[in-house]
Amino acid sequence: MAEEFTVVPVAHVVGGRAEPTDDYWGGTRSIVRITPDFPTDSTERLAEFSHLEIVFRFHLTDPTDLHPGARRPRDTPAWPPVGIFGRRNMRRQNWLGVSRCRLIKVDGLDLHVEDLDAVDGTPVLDIKPWFAEMGPRGSIRQPAWPTEMLADYYAPSKD
Repeated sequence: MAEEFTVVPVAHVVGGRAEPTDDYWGGTRSIVRITPDFPTDSTERLAEFSHLEIVFRFHLTDPTDLHPGARRPRDTPAWPPVGIFGRRNMRRQNWLGVSRCRLIKVDGLDLHVEDLDAVDGTPVLDIKPWFAEMGPRGSIRQPAWPTEMLADYYAPSKD
């Protein structure tokens, strides 16, 4: 049975990129501006962390452009068809994204970040500090195509 619930943004992305792109997010700086509904001490001691995980909504995605079945990543013939749960793109049922970014500084309710792959105006649904202990345990495995596809993902911008 489908369950629905309402999610309210806790912040919005300010600055950085205006349009989403497939690559060259390296060095992109933006601000995660927490809504003034939160007290300023909601960011207390957050600056002690080097990285954040940001949960956001792909707000620019066309809702009719949903691809839940298997398809080739970036429509590249050399890569195998992969189902929606084996990809991380924006064409998803709930249009949710998760990004790990570097925290540069905390200025009240403004979190200055780098390498956040969300664009200006993106609604942020949650902000979590990165704990090394929450990272993968054991050996990591993945097919070759993500490494090939993401070779330039965090490369410096070509601009």
